[in-house]
Amino acid sequence: MAERISEDIQQKLSTRLSYYEEIGIRLFYRDRPVTSLATSGFAVQPAAPLPLQTSEEQNSAPPVISETQDSVAFPTTSEETLPKTTRKPVLPPTPPFAVSTSPKVILPPAPVASLFDSVKVENDSLLKIRADLGECTRCKLHKTRNKIVFGDGSEKANVVFVGEGPGRDEDEQGLPFVGRAGKLLTQMIEAMGLQRKEVYIANVVKCRPPENRLPEPDEIKTCSPYLLRQLDTIAPKVIVCLGACSAQTLLQTTRGISHFRGQWMEFRGTKLMATYHPAYLLRNPAAKADVWKDLQKVMAELGLEVKKGGAAKSTTAGKTS
Repeated sequence: MAERISEDIQQKLSTRLSYYEEIGIRLFYRDRPVTSLATSGFAVQPAAPLPLQTSEEQNSAPPVISETQDSVAFPTTSEETLPKTTRKPVLPPTPPFAVSTSPKVILPPAPVASLFDSVKVENDSLLKIRADLGECTRCKLHKTRNKIVFGDGSEKANVVFVGEGPGRDEDEQGLPFVGRAGKLLTQMIEAMGLQRKEVYIANVVKCRPPENRLPEPDEIKTCSPYLLRQLDTIAPKVIVCLGACSAQTLLQTTRGISHFRGQWMEFRGTKLMATYHPAYLLRNPAAKADVWKDLQKVMAELGLEVKKGGAAKSTTAGKTS
């Protein structure tokens, strides 16, 4: 007769068998062939069905030991003896950080509304644009302004100069580029062989930013549509952006002006030349040579000839009626 296993092992096996009974795992092994337990040296073999026992009985009942071989028969339970339940399994809640395994639906990015997706106004004019602007209170700049600086020049100009915003002198007079930087711009225009009244001058925003700071994005977004209507109405051959603010606004870029200054760009079918702002030239006179090179390209596009003294004469300064 085979030797009986120690009480400690019997207790552990009994506890394990009780656990298997509780979870009903014996049903899965009832009809399976005998397998070896390599770690324990015992062979598992099915035993005859036993009546359902209480947990106390299961814990106290020793495992059946075969007299013919060193094996332990685990008690089995018939399906009919298992308690039946109508309860549905309850799954644990999904943690908020769980990753879904369902296929992801990738949607195309929503179209970003452009600052320039504005409809052209039929039979528009500078007078109509000014009337629509009115005594504007659409952005916070109206709280500190003195006068609206709409623009100045010819509605039939071949070239439009666009700055960033009015300064102190412009805010007082209601005209663009009339301070020190404005006087330098007038000299630049005359050096091109043109008169100030033959060109058009405007700004990205029409009210002076406090302390002459750069216009902020919300201010540009609110005010720029009026500038676009001005450009559409005038339909110049060339737009000259004075400084980074105007160039970045019309080109819709964040690059510095040094990346594209002096190069021909395009804005809605119109050639655009970006150059330094006259106020920058007052602080950096050496940059005037670069600006003059840029203006010479504009002159060539407009059909203006450069004189020996650096000034130019006009052959097609303005549009015909």
